[in-house]
Amino acid sequence: MLIRFLKDNIKDNIELLRQLSNEEFCKKNPALSQASIGEHMRHIIELMGCLLDNYEEGIINYDHRNRDIQIQSNVNCAISILENQLAIIDKQNKQLSLIHNCFSAEELLPTNYFRELLYNLEHSIHHQALIKVALYNFPHIIISDAFGVAPSTLEYRKQCAQ
Repeated sequence: MLIRFLKDNIKDNIELLRQLSNEEFCKKNPALSQASIGEHMRHIIELMGCLLDNYEEGIINYDHRNRDIQIQSNVNCAISILENQLAIIDKQNKQLSLIHNCFSAEELLPTNYFRELLYNLEHSIHHQALIKVALYNFPHIIISDAFGVAPSTLEYRKQCAQ
């Protein structure tokens, strides 16, 4: 179920990007503190890439991601990477280690692939919600009702509608 949600989330991102021109993708938006849709999408892509690229090694460090400017400035590059992630995301759960230095010197925490997929899903949804704000400037863009909304919120809305 988790991987299905993630695949749907990645597909939503691809569907959005296919509707944006490169100019729209790169346009700075005051409502996003002068960030662009491309910058938010790069952030989503690179965190997921960090997990997928380091799955075999088993050590994840989100702070040491690439920060590739090409991803945020070329909509076709972003689409290509998302399509690749979609193709390789379906992996077995396994134990991983997460390196972080949020509170002190570098620390190693135990985690697993599915827990990090959940983190990436929640992270993507958070950035989609921000991107949705920028989309008000582009009324021709069509996104799903689920774009930028947590699965638990979608479920709650279904229950309220009954």
